[in-house]
Amino acid sequence: MPMIARGILGLLAGYATGAMAGAILICLLSANTHDKSLEITMTAAFVTGPLGAVIGMIGGILWKRRSNAANGPRQ
Repeated sequence: MPMIARGILGLLAGYATGAMAGAILICLLSANTHDKSLEITMTAAFVTGPLGAVIGMIGGILWKRRSNAANGPRQ
């Protein structure tokens, strides 16, 4: 898979993972009682989601798959 495709897949997976992690963290740790749902949405969409996307894109670009031909057959 080309490097650009791995980067895009990492970006999408990282955004989704970061948004979910941010939403869970806000649910568990926030003391906000008035607009908690708005706080969850904004934090997930604009803070933890993009942060996860950047980390996922870097991970996707740097990830290389080992081929069995280069390593020899397993026994």
